[in-house]
Amino acid sequence: MANLGAFFHSHRAHEPAPEVMAAAHGRVNLIGEHTDYHQGFVLPMPIPQRTTVTVRRRSDYLVRASSTAMQPSMVEYEIGDEARGSGWLDYVQGVTYVLARTGRCALTGFDLTIDSSVPPGAGVSSSAALSVALLRALRIMCRFTIGDLEIAQLAQRVETEFIGAPIGIMDQMSCSLGHPDKALFIDTRSLHYERIKWPPHAGLIVINSGIVHAHAGGEYAVRRRESFSAAALLGVRYLRDATLDSLERVRLPSPLDRRARHVITENARVLEAVQALRDRDPDRLGELFNASHLSMKHDYETSTPEIDTLVEIAQADPGVYGARLTGGGFGGSVVMIAHAGRAAAAADRIATAYTKTAGIPGTVLVPDQSMPRFPRV
Repeated sequence: MANLGAFFHSHRAHEPAPEVMAAAHGRVNLIGEHTDYHQGFVLPMPIPQRTTVTVRRRSDYLVRASSTAMQPSMVEYEIGDEARGSGWLDYVQGVTYVLARTGRCALTGFDLTIDSSVPPGAGVSSSAALSVALLRALRIMCRFTIGDLEIAQLAQRVETEFIGAPIGIMDQMSCSLGHPDKALFIDTRSLHYERIKWPPHAGLIVINSGIVHAHAGGEYAVRRRESFSAAALLGVRYLRDATLDSLERVRLPSPLDRRARHVITENARVLEAVQALRDRDPDRLGELFNASHLSMKHDYETSTPEIDTLVEIAQADPGVYGARLTGGGFGGSVVMIAHAGRAAAAADRIATAYTKTAGIPGTVLVPDQSMPRFPRV
């Protein structure tokens, strides 16, 4: 860190550092679950909830971070002394840890304030939104050149290298590259992406089940290991390159056969969903949502009884075309495609019925009438 001494001396003590503000939206994955770490296809979309960070450069190496929503509300550490195990602060530490290893900029300390409406554990990328927002702010503060795709790649490294969560890149690309009212079709092998306009005659609903999920460790990591074991037995590195015909020929043991079948069929469903969006066909999109949920429930086994209850209530509602678990699973949220103009009323009915049946409050995230619609950041 001594090589930064000249930088510090060049700053006059009586000149306060300017504040830098940046933000990133959360995301809902319309379809394409557990395909990204197999270099497959995904189709996420931003949601109105976002994380906003404000940073002010310090003249030392201390990072002092405060959050309006998380506990403890104020924590600190020194750059170069990052250590995992501090809860939400790990995502801040992960950003400085990864940035330091790029050699792209000379990091100094900073004061950080975090204000977020993206609910943690709801399967809508609260951690990716925080990492992307902070990387955007530090890009401005440090004045280094970095594109939005590279920000997504660095944010993924925060999760995989520092947090220890074996995730793909979908969440980070969606938070960094997503545009309001457009789905983001991503080929996670090439990282090619395309923004597809949401059809005006369809509505979107996202309801948080109240069951918190986490990516680091646990059953998520088990499913990932099982899927790669299945790929190896099929003679491919990634299930993106497997087919249902090869699955029939090899006859994998249970549950590896079901893990492979989910990824193979889910990739196909993403491509069909993209075509349904282009064709403005909400009926077909709803059918694909329903089929995806069945696959996640029976083949990948990432659903829960509470999630299944929420999905069943949604699928039975006259204002909904289809519904599915979104995100890594084992809790989180359900995404639904609804009739245009009927989404808000349907969401209220579904959340009320779910709360009564499951005994857990269901929270409507989209449509969110309490927030400005997708403010520009």
